[in-house]
Amino acid sequence: MIDTAPLLLESRHEVGVHLVRINRPAKRNALNLALRQALAATFERLADEAEVRCVVITGEGSCFVGGADVREMQGLGPYEVMERDIPRYWRPILRFPKPLIAAVNGPALGGGMELALQADIILASEAATFGQPEIRLGLMPGAGGTQQLVRALGRHRAMRMLFTGEAIDARTAHESGLVSEIVAADQLLDRALGLGRQIAAMPRVAVNLIKEVALAGLDLPLDAALSLERKAHMLLYASPDLREGLAAFIEKRAARFE
Repeated sequence: MIDTAPLLLESRHEVGVHLVRINRPAKRNALNLALRQALAATFERLADEAEVRCVVITGEGSCFVGGADVREMQGLGPYEVMERDIPRYWRPILRFPKPLIAAVNGPALGGGMELALQADIILASEAATFGQPEIRLGLMPGAGGTQQLVRALGRHRAMRMLFTGEAIDARTAHESGLVSEIVAADQLLDRALGLGRQIAAMPRVAVNLIKEVALAGLDLPLDAALSLERKAHMLLYASPDLREGLAAFIEKRAARFE
């Protein structure tokens, strides 16, 4: 079992909110192989823990993630990169079935931006920046940046970032729809955890189905996506939480979801 403690700091909060801090501040939280393995192992574990309802991820120090650890890239050829199979470490995050909130406390660059793009909701401090600077190394994103950035920002803004390596600030990211909220730096984590608690208090099965259907529908024709939504909607009529939610609404009281 991978020891994640040196690389990730974790804490459990009330109502099922789990905080994960990336803990390489002296290296701007750069993604080396050990950190990627630790992230994958952590998200695989959290996916299986029923008491975890929502996860918040942030960076320790003044940076979210400054990118990949460039020193590990030197001297690698295509065969060595293929053997490392870095995408396998992203899959547990990309396929994480529960709500994931990124609290971006500083630069999110390269692999750091790709990590933020895996989140369902991005909150940013005023010091946050977002960019894919791989082109400046003679490289391109390799963990979803070209695909997810275009989906998140639209072709024209995304292509400018990808072609030039230019970063955008939190305000621009918010105006473009990438960031859902800008929060003062000293309030960012509290706001992210508060939003996590709000989501964790919702009926778990409905929340997880919403995520599954919404993300699956992105890559489906509209008719197929609507069919998937209707079937998931019907499934929830078997949920005790629906009966409780309807009763609470009629009785004008707060719902007590199981």
